[in-house]
Amino acid sequence: MQPVKARITRALPVYSEIETCDNSGAKLIKIFTIVGFKGTKGRRSAGGVGDLVMASVRRGRPDMRKQVVFAVIVRQKKEYRRADGMRIKFEDNAAIILKDDKRTPKGTIFKGPIAKEACERWPGIAKVARIVV
Repeated sequence: MQPVKARITRALPVYSEIETCDNSGAKLIKIFTIVGFKGTKGRRSAGGVGDLVMASVRRGRPDMRKQVVFAVIVRQKKEYRRADGMRIKFEDNAAIILKDDKRTPKGTIFKGPIAKEACERWPGIAKVARIVV
């Protein structure tokens, strides 16, 4: 996992439900922890673009439902600032499901654009992504 150059606003708190944008079989996931988050006592942890999260599958194929999966957030509605001063925001919040210890994506097709920060941090996602913004 590489560091991110942008100052990403953490817009997706724990217990938020977000859609997936791949063909892994999961449609809706619920975030229950942000992996590697260091916060303040009493503050609810939140994730942003490029963060690794653990989530449970809420909607999708019957064999995928109620499973705990790792996912990477690739889009968020809340705008964030890149190092060059540009501000980026997307139409929706979306994540991609990961399958193994090497953190390779489970799906083979990604719908919609993927943030450049997520591709820089996760090279397995960058290989499959068609549109990088």
